[in-house]
Amino acid sequence: MTSRRRFVAAVGSATAASLGLAGCVGDRETTTATEETTTTTEGTTTTTEGTTTTTGGTTATQQGTPPRLRMGASETYVNAVSTSAGNWVKDAVQSEYTVDFDWVVTENGVTEFMRRAQQGVDLGADGYVGVTAADLARADRELSAPLFAAFDTDAVDNTDNVHDRFWIDGTDRMLPTGASYVTIIYDETVVDAPETLAALTTEEYSDGILVPNPQNTATGLAFVLWTVDAFGEDGFLEYWRRLADNGLQTAGSWNATYSAYSGGEAPMVMSYSTDQVYASQDPDVDMARHQVAFPGDSAYTYVSGTTKFESATNPALVDTFASFMLSGDTQRTVAEKNVGIPTVTNASLPAELREYVHVPEAPIGHSAETLRQHADEWRAAVTRQIASQ
Repeated sequence: MTSRRRFVAAVGSATAASLGLAGCVGDRETTTATEETTTTTEGTTTTTEGTTTTTGGTTATQQGTPPRLRMGASETYVNAVSTSAGNWVKDAVQSEYTVDFDWVVTENGVTEFMRRAQQGVDLGADGYVGVTAADLARADRELSAPLFAAFDTDAVDNTDNVHDRFWIDGTDRMLPTGASYVTIIYDETVVDAPETLAALTTEEYSDGILVPNPQNTATGLAFVLWTVDAFGEDGFLEYWRRLADNGLQTAGSWNATYSAYSGGEAPMVMSYSTDQVYASQDPDVDMARHQVAFPGDSAYTYVSGTTKFESATNPALVDTFASFMLSGDTQRTVAEKNVGIPTVTNASLPAELREYVHVPEAPIGHSAETLRQHADEWRAAVTRQIASQ
């Protein structure tokens, strides 16, 4: 059968950025580039020397200057065009604590820190905000020594209030600080909500859906994992074959995919269940194009979190930062700015936004251990399947 799959051109992120969605839910996309640029919000990051530990667990230099904390994050988390949780976090941390705080931003996110660890050079940061279970799995698989240190949850405030469904790492190396669900956003003026994933392979939804490339995006990988859960290891590749034959469209990044959807390339896009949260804030947006579907009452759980590197200069200071990130006030503010869902029970979005927060009845997800064993294999198999048609 001749494939009707189409690849969407790299149309850029202008449309998605104009909707304020480029920074949603922290570090969403993973790529594999090897050339990296590292910046901080104040300039080049350097290592602070000559530190002494105080009884409070933080450090102060012998010259009496504040202790320094450097946390890695994605460009979208810190410098999103529309909203920036990162800038708010930095200002709030430096207002609440006596600390010199810098974001360490790399073009390739946490992948750059994995590369530095492989090369045995200074990581240039104490931890990272935006790590996913897939990132933990990849670090375990590719590195000979641990990159992330486990948190003592007794030393981090509010961990008892984290929703059970967001604890996806049994080793406590990643504390859940951002969440949403990967699912289908659709234009109700063109199509009805698909009741099942299988429906996407029928004539009714021909040429109907845009999906970020599973090879290098978090959303694309989440869809792959969802199909493994839905159709089993013996059936998910056949599903992707039928999906490609029915006109699947892919793009190289989430931004490019969402931009194509915004431009009318297709009536459905694989994105995030919090899509309406931001769209509702623009009175001129047509909400008909921002409907949320949960095929089979399901969606794939997306969680990103705060981590601490094994090589952190001041581990206790990272614990303090993690307490800040999990506090109710921070969770509420960051979720609103990042178009996400608070991960703790003692925080919620403002009342005027809650009606736009959609949660599936039967969300699914995989543990970091399962992803360590299988994620690359499943993703590579789907990528080959798409390319062959």
